[in-house]
Amino acid sequence: MRELRALRPVLPILAGVAVALSIVMGVRQSLGLLMPPLTRDLGISVSDFTLAIAVQNLAWGLLQSIAGALVVRIGFRPVMLVGAVLYCAGLLSMATAQGRFGIILGAGVLIGIALACTASAISLAVAARASPARSRSLVLGVVTAAGSIGPMVVAPIVQTLSSEFGWRAGVITFLVVGLAMLPAAWFAGRVDKIVLPGPAAGEIESGSAREALRAAMSKPPFLVMAAAYFVCGLQLVFITTHLPSYLAICGMDPMLSAEALGVIGAFNIVGSIFFGWAGGRWSKQALLGMIYTARSLGLLVYFMLPASPSSTLIFAGVMGFLWLGVGPLIAGSVVEMFGLRWQAMIQGVAFMSHQIGSFLGAFGGGILFDSLGSYDLAWRLVVGMGLTAGIIQLLFALPWPRQPRLATG
Repeated sequence: MRELRALRPVLPILAGVAVALSIVMGVRQSLGLLMPPLTRDLGISVSDFTLAIAVQNLAWGLLQSIAGALVVRIGFRPVMLVGAVLYCAGLLSMATAQGRFGIILGAGVLIGIALACTASAISLAVAARASPARSRSLVLGVVTAAGSIGPMVVAPIVQTLSSEFGWRAGVITFLVVGLAMLPAAWFAGRVDKIVLPGPAAGEIESGSAREALRAAMSKPPFLVMAAAYFVCGLQLVFITTHLPSYLAICGMDPMLSAEALGVIGAFNIVGSIFFGWAGGRWSKQALLGMIYTARSLGLLVYFMLPASPSSTLIFAGVMGFLWLGVGPLIAGSVVEMFGLRWQAMIQGVAFMSHQIGSFLGAFGGGILFDSLGSYDLAWRLVVGMGLTAGIIQLLFALPWPRQPRLATG
């Protein structure tokens, strides 16, 4: 009860960031539903569409640390509002696209920049700053879980509208939903008024971005965590981008893709809250290794068996539980290692690795499919790299000596 009372003054902030994250992730994770009808209508290839998604993830990753540094200088509210506007502009570009350029500009460049300003690293930095230390890990899990409500609700609606009225109707639906990001970002921006505590004993008092980066790049546990994060992006974007195409090849009903994304969203709510809670009690690094390993085994079993509606939905449930649980674990680890002030920027450095993996998961999967006519080699590579990263993360999930942290204020 004491923890709930402590959260009451910041509930508008947490609600705003949860809504923004839900919309951002709901739209982004549902874009793969549009690939089959969009590519047919515009006369572009699967690799053309996946190039746009790859550009999106690369822009997101490259700009994430810059957005994280900007929030220290100008605040979360301006950064998130600009991101919300760019997100809507990207969807408008998609809705009016006549070929590959419009899709790459909208789904790739504009939405990629917008994600750097609004998605998980920024959103979880807002939630971490607004939360008391005692309940921070659980709050990060709950906010991460909010990111699953979007795909769970939006995906089936968009799939239905796209089937009935065409893929452009689906994008317009995304745009209407995306407009709600503007007030959500405004409320989340109230976190700028929260004054961080002064540096604790042992923390580095200088507040330069260069020192923050130097501290991050000299800490082995952070480097291992960032490298393993590559596989997270590889696996998740491979699934969201290529699962609809894979199911179409297997002769499944197109609605099954939307149902699978909805199941992923539903189970991710449970998984994110669980891992947020677990991260407050056990080693966050070990939990990350367990997630990567379990995901890889789930992918292995699913692609080895013949595809069916039941196996697909079971697979979606398993992946959903393991989906964004990495979010509170990564964010919590960064706060533990370096403090709050530069969290968004340092988390952005790790996220760059994630997005390089996302680039390869989207574009590499498309290239392999166009070249070989199947996803066999692609899923084998995704499984192999995932098992390797998970095992390495587990091996390095050992206590490390305390080092000076960056000042939180």
